[in-house]
Parts: sequence; structure tokens; C-alpha cells
Amino acid sequence: MRRAGVMDMTQGPLWRMIIVYTVPIIMTGLLQLLFMAVDLIIAGRFCGSIALAAVGATGALINLIVNLFIGFSIGAGVGVAQGVGARDDGQVSSIVHTAIPTAILSGLGLTVAGIIFAKPLLVMMATPDNVIDQSVAYMRMYFSGMTFMMVFNFGASILRAVGDTSSPLIYLSAAGVLNVILNLVFVPLCGMGVEGVGLATAISQILAAGLVIRELMRRDDACRFFPKRMRFHRNALRKIVLVGLPAGIQGSLFSVSNVVIQSSVNSFGHIAMTGNAAAANIEGFEYVCMNAFQQTSMNFTGQNAGARRFDRVSSITRLCLLYVSVVGIVLSILIYGFGRPLLGVYITDEASAIDCGLIRMTYVCLPYFLCGIMDTVTGSLRGLGYSTLPMVTAIMGVVVFRVGWIMTVFRIDRFHTLDSIYVSYPISWILTFAVEIVMFAVVLKKVRRHAGVG
Repeated sequence: MRRAGVMDMTQGPLWRMIIVYTVPIIMTGLLQLLFMAVDLIIAGRFCGSIALAAVGATGALINLIVNLFIGFSIGAGVGVAQGVGARDDGQVSSIVHTAIPTAILSGLGLTVAGIIFAKPLLVMMATPDNVIDQSVAYMRMYFSGMTFMMVFNFGASILRAVGDTSSPLIYLSAAGVLNVILNLVFVPLCGMGVEGVGLATAISQILAAGLVIRELMRRDDACRFFPKRMRFHRNALRKIVLVGLPAGIQGSLFSVSNVVIQSSVNSFGHIAMTGNAAAANIEGFEYVCMNAFQQTSMNFTGQNAGARRFDRVSSITRLCLLYVSVVGIVLSILIYGFGRPLLGVYITDEASAIDCGLIRMTYVCLPYFLCGIMDTVTGSLRGLGYSTLPMVTAIMGVVVFRVGWIMTVFRIDRFHTLDSIYVSYPISWILTFAVEIVMFAVVLKKVRRHAGVG
């Protein structure tokens, strides 16, 4: 058993601590996204553009099914962060031993759902006939490793809540290397096609989950995990659900809008689907860099709220907004500037698909920093224990707006274009952020008054 450190987010210079804390989260997110990137690149280079479209077409649908349960890992992280801030070891331990069985049951349920409903849902999304069989095969293989994916995400959320962002990075690095090796073995050497791509990802998740559980079992603080103590503690489960369920619903409904958009892209055929899949994956690297600040704002706010250090919460949010804006703008310019060669890494046999990908980059990649500032405010609200309010705001500003846009504006002949689909993204981010920043100011004032802090 080794000595485990805990970052005290309630003391010290925030500007430096936020950077030190966030950088490993960014690296972890990039590696996690590389799982999908390797899948797409291997599929595109060794199986052709139709296989790439088949893998890419599952992304929005996978997120739709998975995000509800990923939300519970967010709830577990907030509960642990608040418990650490309040110096309540009992709360921390009960949440840890409730979170892991929740992850296991969630993963098993997702595996069954993914295998059974893969084809019906892809049919509902109007997936083309020349793509759907490969999409179904990939999804079913991908979901076979869902239990391990959920265990890793819950375990990583717990570790980040106490300030350990390096361990998830190390474990995912090992899993990422394994994923690349298995992709090369299963696809070009064994000729397994998209099934091999999905199987490589599933197996690599086993390694990531095993390493994060070992880490939790070796700790000597309140986060130490004892398998025999696993059970559903009522109060702990309540804390996880209060924050996690709205976060999960928000993530799933975000995916609903993306499924509607993916279905609209599908209507333009496999070339548009290929360009969309490649561009979305490239943009994903920018997204995980910005989304790391949402996790930072959430956990820093959670610890300081637990310690009743509300004087630091505003500073945390302001700094995270500054950092995410700078990171987002710089990455947007770089990615868009090198858009064509980057898309060429994924797409080797359809030049017109690259043109379709560049259309998406114009409307989504360039203003992506708007998504980052929106998510950062959401993280601060969740850290304060308010998860329902940002959920409702995001549903109205993002989900309802985008679906409404597709159902109305997009159906007008003049606007029945890829450009019209993608412009709905930045508009929805602006609307949602404007409401959330006002909401944050009101909630913080209310929380301070309730805690008797001036």
C-alpha cells in the first residue's frame, strides 16, 4: 500500500493549481478520444470509406445510450469532492463503495441494450443500406466492453475529485497503446474488419478498468476501495443521483440532438457521412481540451463548497472561463488552418468527403470555444450541487433549439444544406451560455446566503 496524496483545492494560488490539475485531464481526454480516432483511421485505411462511415455513424448513438450512466460518475465525483472539502471521510467512503457497484450494473445493462437495440436504432437514424451492417457489427462488439468502460470512468471521477489526475492519464496511456496494437493485429493481419476495431477497444477498456480499481484498492485515505464493502448506501446513492441523473439526462438529450443531426447528415449519403465522421473526430480533440476545464471547475467548486470557501468559487469560475477561451481559440485556429491535411489522415479514397468535412469545420470548429465556456459554467453549477438548473437550460438552449432548427429551417429547400445543419451549433452555445452565466450569479448568491456567508 502506498501513500496517496490529496490536493487541497481550498488553499493556495488558484491560477497555478488549476493549470497543474487540468493538464493531466486534457491528456487523459485526448488519449480516450484516440481510441475512437484509431478506430476510424484503421477502418478508413484498411477497410475503405464505407467502413469509416459505418464506425463514425455510431458515435452519436453510442453517446445517446451511454451518457445517462456517465452522468452518475459525475455525481459520484461531486459527492467525493464535497466530502473531501468538508473533511467527511464517512461520506467519501460510502460514495466510493456505492459508485463501483453502480458502475458495474450500469455497464452490464448497457451491454445488453447495445447488443439488442443496435440495429433498430441505426435503422431509425436512416443509416444507408451499404453502411448499416458494418455499423451494427461495430456497435455490438464495442458494447461488449461497456462494463469495464463504466468502471474506469467512475474510478477516474473519484480520483480526480481528490486531486489525482495523473493516475487516470497513466492507465489510459497503457490502454491506448494496447488498443493500437490490437487494432493492427485484428484488422490488417486477421482481416476482421470493423468487428476487429470494436473488439480492440473493448479489450483495452479491461486493462484501464483493472488499473483504476487497483489504484483505489492501494490508497490509504477515505477513497480506498474494499471489494467486500460494496453495497448501495442510501445517502450516498441519493447524492450521486441528485447530481448525476440531471447530468446524465442532459448528456443523453444532447446526444438526441446529435442523433437528429446525424440522421440529417445521413440523408446526404455516405460521402457526407464520411466527411462528418472525420471532422467530428478531429474536433473532438479540441472538445476534450476544453471539457477538462468543466471537470476542473466542478471539482474545485465542489471542494470549496464543501469547505464553505465560497469566496474562491467566483475566482475559480473566472479563471476557468479565461483558460478555456484561450485554449479554445488557439486550437480552433490551428485545427481549421490544417483542416484539409488532417481530414486526409482519415479519408484516403474520397476527395469530396474532405470537402464535406471542411464545411463542418467552418461552422463547428472555429467557434468551438463557445461550447467550452458554456460547459465550464455548467461545471461550476454542478460543483455547487445544482445540476437540474443547467440541465433544463441546456435542454432548451441546445436540444430543443437544434431539433427545432432541423425540423423547421433545415426543411426549407433553400436551407436544406450541410451548412444549415452545422450553423445550429454555435447559435445554441451562445444562447445557453447567456442564460447559464446569469443563473450562476443567482445560485452563488443564494448558496452564500443559505450558508450564512456574506
